[in-house]
Amino acid sequence: MKNRKLLYRLLAGISIVFILYSLVANFISDPEATGFLSHKIGLKRELNLPAWLTVMRIHVVFACIAMAAGLLNFSRKIFDKSRRFHRLNGYVYLLSVLVVVITSGYMAPYATGGKISSIGFNALNMIWLVITIVAFVQIKKKRILQHRSWMIRSYAFCFTNMLIHLITTLFHQGFGLVYVTSYTIGVYGTIVLLLVIPSIIIKMIGQSVR
Repeated sequence: MKNRKLLYRLLAGISIVFILYSLVANFISDPEATGFLSHKIGLKRELNLPAWLTVMRIHVVFACIAMAAGLLNFSRKIFDKSRRFHRLNGYVYLLSVLVVVITSGYMAPYATGGKISSIGFNALNMIWLVITIVAFVQIKKKRILQHRSWMIRSYAFCFTNMLIHLITTLFHQGFGLVYVTSYTIGVYGTIVLLLVIPSIIIKMIGQSVR
């Protein structure tokens, strides 16, 4: 119980800070994504900037909604107070994940690092979508423990962007690798972490239903 409360508070703090950071960075500090786009060199496809920016903004907004919705549905107090809200909010999360995956699929061919990074992003999208669908199927079958475990795995993917940039910064500024190489390492390193970390968390919180 104590482990779960501590993890939830930590999760809430990180999620709220990252949501605020994402909105400020993408809509106030650098709405044209100038800094991020400066690293996209040697693209095989011509980038339609207005269209890309529109899709990117939709992507960011729904990624933030998914992160917020998922966080709320992990709250025991909210679950106990209103099962109906929990269920409806779950559909909000599901829809948000779908939008994020679709918009990410549009942006993947323009990923920093070229084709190899694009493949990584497409893999991330497919894994996240499959895991989320499995979580949805589990709750439809009334398998609450399994649903919770798969939702933990799904929610971890809300932190994809954060992990990619943390790993990129580590290898670029910490180890001196070129940005593009560091970014590609970030994409594939994130895939590994998103598959490993949730399993550790699931073991930490135990097997109780709530």
